[in-house]
Amino acid sequence: MAFEIGIGPNNRKSVYFDATVADGVACFSVYNHMFIPAHFGNPDAEYDSLMNGVVMWDVAAQRQVEISGPDAAHLIQYLTTRDIRKTTIGQGRYVPICNHQGQLINDPVLLRLAADRFWLSIADSDIELWASAIAAERRWDVRVFEPDVSPLAIQGPLAKELVADLFGVWVKELPYFGFKQTELQGIPLVLARSGWSKQGGYELYLQDGTRGVELWNIVKAKGAPYGIRPGAPNDLERIESGLVSYGADGRLQANPCNPFEISLGKLVDLNSTDDFVGKTALQKIKAEGAKRRRVGFVIAGAPVLAGQHSLDVKTANGKTVGVLSEFVFSNRFSKNIGVGMIAMDIGDDVVDLAIQLDGESRQVAVEPLPFSF
Repeated sequence: MAFEIGIGPNNRKSVYFDATVADGVACFSVYNHMFIPAHFGNPDAEYDSLMNGVVMWDVAAQRQVEISGPDAAHLIQYLTTRDIRKTTIGQGRYVPICNHQGQLINDPVLLRLAADRFWLSIADSDIELWASAIAAERRWDVRVFEPDVSPLAIQGPLAKELVADLFGVWVKELPYFGFKQTELQGIPLVLARSGWSKQGGYELYLQDGTRGVELWNIVKAKGAPYGIRPGAPNDLERIESGLVSYGADGRLQANPCNPFEISLGKLVDLNSTDDFVGKTALQKIKAEGAKRRRVGFVIAGAPVLAGQHSLDVKTANGKTVGVLSEFVFSNRFSKNIGVGMIAMDIGDDVVDLAIQLDGESRQVAVEPLPFSF
């Protein structure tokens, strides 16, 4: 049975939307109230290009929240669990954001563009509303808004050579999460060495939405000798690599978690003299010890179809001790693998765990992340 996606005012199109349609996008998802490509009809080929070549992704749904003004640094410091005072202009940081109960509500990348100007490159939740409300309540002199910025990702082992062809060899010297304001054929953008994969790459933060299709086609043409392929953030590679995905691994509305549970505890600076949202709650959680930990799972049996089901992980006597949040069959490892949470008192050597999948009991084993067999 064929299905259609209704495109209406509740979900926006990306500035690259027409280009992705022209290049054969086969499936969309919705992220930050925006359509984002899920795949272009051949996920296996897209995975192969990510692992062995180069891909380009429309990630404009990775929206930016700009925080600027005299109190911008104060607001950023109060929003995030990390001490950002040593973050320099041109440097990015991975910065968890929690609510007052210490639960993770986003895990954006912070970009410091000036002493009093920041972008939060956000995951899927309404951080602009959160930041605006906190700024107003604390009466800080700051502007919080969504700028005209739309990221385009170039990922894979050949990404460095391609981006050097586009911008010059200086891009090879950018540190990870480093970025620079630049342009490409007169198109203004910020070029960052970043991206949601372990294969390496860059993100082009386009700063003129009227030129989205133009930028897409420039990258596509220059990437042709490298065999560039359009694709989308790859769930299989991210599970194999153990990358955190706010929303898939847990979100406030389903399977809420704190940074210590989701393997982001090292990014919580409880020794800072600055206060931040959730600090008191996180101090208590750390003192008492996290109740769960993020792990990989290996699922026995025939290959499974990819899914995000939040399946209960139970012991032989029926006690729920964890949750399997996303899983897939990995050709690379010839195994069904997934990610999720397990109770802290369950060791990696446990042998009696199972899930119910499509009416069938499947044995599961705990595996450290990232997967390495």
